[in-house]
Amino acid sequence: MGSPEVAAAGNGTPDEGFGAVRGARSWLGRQSMALLRSRTFLIGAAIVAFWVVDAVFWRAIVPQDPQALNPTATLAPPSAAHWFGTDDLGRDVFSRTLAGAASVLTVAPAATALGLIGGIVVGLVGGYYRGLVDDILMRVVDALLAFPLIVIAVLVLAVLGPSVVNVILVIGFVFTPIVARTVRSAVLAEREREYVAAARLLGSSSVAIMAAEILPNITAPLAVEATIRFGYAVFTSATLAFLSLGVQQPSPDWGLSISLGRANLETAPWISLFPAAALATLIIGINLAADGLHQVLQE
Repeated sequence: MGSPEVAAAGNGTPDEGFGAVRGARSWLGRQSMALLRSRTFLIGAAIVAFWVVDAVFWRAIVPQDPQALNPTATLAPPSAAHWFGTDDLGRDVFSRTLAGAASVLTVAPAATALGLIGGIVVGLVGGYYRGLVDDILMRVVDALLAFPLIVIAVLVLAVLGPSVVNVILVIGFVFTPIVARTVRSAVLAEREREYVAAARLLGSSSVAIMAAEILPNITAPLAVEATIRFGYAVFTSATLAFLSLGVQQPSPDWGLSISLGRANLETAPWISLFPAAALATLIIGINLAADGLHQVLQE
């Protein structure tokens, strides 16, 4: 799925090599311009950017300390003093909603990166070598995919214990076989191309061919896969926090806040409603960006 210009890189004379590099830059430039013209991508990217900025600078944005207790204002409805109301401990829900983005956007990118690294390694090795190596790796992948991934995550965290590090490791682990499938499919198509055969004739090692020749040419499906996995990582981390297997109190994490608000859904629905709405907007933004990216790269 890489561009023809990129696929030619590393072949022929030095002049041809420079031409391939210029062609690759030209292709990247065209894709960048296409993304800037994609309304779907821009809307999604803007939503994600809003929450990323909030996650980084929430301490300067929140009007109140999200951990401050106020026994005299428990379960207060939305008002001028508390825009999103307060929870059962009198904490400002608006401030906690803004602060809650930080934990979600710490876990999700790290877990996504871990899953991508593992999936790329497994997919590259299996797709390039094929044969027995591929069979063994894919049977392991099939075995992992036979179980619901959230069940695997819950079981592992029940053993390891809830913590941010463990959540990142578990989500990265369960994403690895999914990414490996995507990478393997792309590698199987690329390994038969002329530039790979030329690299072999020049004496390049298998590792060098996989890393320097094939990997750059599967960046398009990888970019889409990374964006999709990022959305799933946000949802999965919130789900684990909701089940009390992720970040723990007194964190304002969205999943944990939604869970803590369940006891007061009838009398104070805003405790769960606003963190749920924030989580939904972030996931929608990621999905819009992924759709726009996929449309552009498929053109």
